[in-house]
Amino acid sequence: MSVLLEFSMFPTDKGESVSSYVSRIIEMISQSGVSYQLTPMGTIIECEQIDEALEIVKKAYECLEKDCNRIYSSLKFDIRKGQKKRLFSKIKSIEERLGFEVQK
Repeated sequence: MSVLLEFSMFPTDKGESVSSYVSRIIEMISQSGVSYQLTPMGTIIECEQIDEALEIVKKAYECLEKDCNRIYSSLKFDIRKGQKKRLFSKIKSIEERLGFEVQK
């Protein structure tokens, strides 16, 4: 199974720039060993089970809860049985149809 989760999570009580808080979450994801892709609007992770993806979300919250009073999060799931490694293969499929690289 492949569970793609695109999510964003950040504090709303820390001003305009929250990159120092978001970087805590990215570090945790990187150390977790799951495949991920950072984007300007969020992060996409790929796990084999939904419980694993939800555990990443829980740990992301724990990265912020100690010194943030209000935390915003948005989540989108794409769950597909019988598939793996879709994080990059979905992009590759589009690029093959277009005949050029979409992302640099």
